[in-house]
Amino acid sequence: MEIPIIWEWLTQYRDKRILEVGNVLSHYFEVDHDVVDRYERGRNVINTDVTEFNSNKKYDLIISISTLEHIGWFWYEEPQNYGKVLVAIEKLKSMLAEGGKLVVTIPVGYNFKLDELIDKGEIEFTQMYCMKRISRDNRWVELSWDEVKHMKYDTPYPGANGLVIGVIEK
Repeated sequence: MEIPIIWEWLTQYRDKRILEVGNVLSHYFEVDHDVVDRYERGRNVINTDVTEFNSNKKYDLIISISTLEHIGWFWYEEPQNYGKVLVAIEKLKSMLAEGGKLVVTIPVGYNFKLDELIDKGEIEFTQMYCMKRISRDNRWVELSWDEVKHMKYDTPYPGANGLVIGVIEK
């Protein structure tokens, strides 16, 4: 469900400066924007940790599809640093042009520490939409954070069963 939502944002910002964090969209579409991804190689992909990424550009749109939940938390992060995602978000905010937007999707229940940061309001979204998966055939409904924050990943359906779409405007 995330791909069409982010693709819609992308089409609204065509011919603008765009950065994607995590190389996701190129698996579905031909893309021509900057991508930062620590591990995955590809056209226009800058292989570095997002917290260490430096650019002279200011971006009109920065997007991230189910990537932030891996920052500082996964098996390849030694030592694990649960606060690193906040550093990444601040870094991305600093790269926004005036009036720019950061749009992220985060699967609920995948990274319990990230869920806690959202619950405590430590990630200050300008807008936040919460979605709950209601069927195996991938139908979703919009609910409040309180209604989705306890969703489990991979239960009752494979993959994300709750999703946050967060927007931060500069």
